[in-house]
Amino acid sequence: MYRLNLPQYEIKIGGTREKTTILDILRRRYVALTPEEWVRQHFIHYLIEHKGYPQAYLANEVELRVGEKRLRCDSILYDARLRPRMIVEYKAPTVALSQKVFDQISAYNILLHVDYLTVSNGLQHFCCKMDYERRQYVFLREIPDYRQL
Repeated sequence: MYRLNLPQYEIKIGGTREKTTILDILRRRYVALTPEEWVRQHFIHYLIEHKGYPQAYLANEVELRVGEKRLRCDSILYDARLRPRMIVEYKAPTVALSQKVFDQISAYNILLHVDYLTVSNGLQHFCCKMDYERRQYVFLREIPDYRQL
């Protein structure tokens, strides 16, 4: 797989030669190992092990519904009252973090109204704090520690 701009962790690989899987600690099962999943698992471990995010407040592949349309958030951070606080969108390392990616995560936020939007392709990471009064988001210098949220 790809070398990422994220700390290493104890990766658990499974599956077969034809279909490799990786352990998703949030979903508590092995999932198909794709480049995007590689980024997701590294980023989740980074948030938990290096930024102090409680594992119990994180969820992967969260389905959202808008009428008949179904959307899927890559990861969501909740607070103790189970209110969404942050949406995280992942892309493969070969995918540029373009305006299209921010448009995608902003569409999810129309439904969730979170405080933070984060995108990562494993090489670059961007986190924005929402300013609803001014109807804009402010880019932060780094991903905040959980206690700073």
